[in-house]
Amino acid sequence: MNLLEYKLNQLPDHKTLISAEQYPELLGQIDQWQVIEKDGIDRLFCVFKCDDFVAAMQLAQAITEIAEQVDHHPALLIEWGKLSVTWWSHNLRGLHINDFIMAANTQKIYNAQ
Repeated sequence: MNLLEYKLNQLPDHKTLISAEQYPELLGQIDQWQVIEKDGIDRLFCVFKCDDFVAAMQLAQAITEIAEQVDHHPALLIEWGKLSVTWWSHNLRGLHINDFIMAANTQKIYNAQ
């Protein structure tokens, strides 16, 4: 399954979490991302290097635009020269395929800069 083949307006809506056994295959498609556990919940996490604070804000804005399209929102931490992004499915308390799809699209936005 290629994560970027999913159209953002057609994200799967089933309520099944991704199993930990599936993580390596999916993480192989999203360089730099890792699964972290916080408050007992698995999350996708990545730090993106940016030229300065303005560039980090611009990247955050671009991510905001795709998040709004699908009503699925990450945690964003904007700092000078970097943006930390965390995706997880709040209502499911873990990682859904949509989190991996959104991480892949986040990576695509970053790579296009």
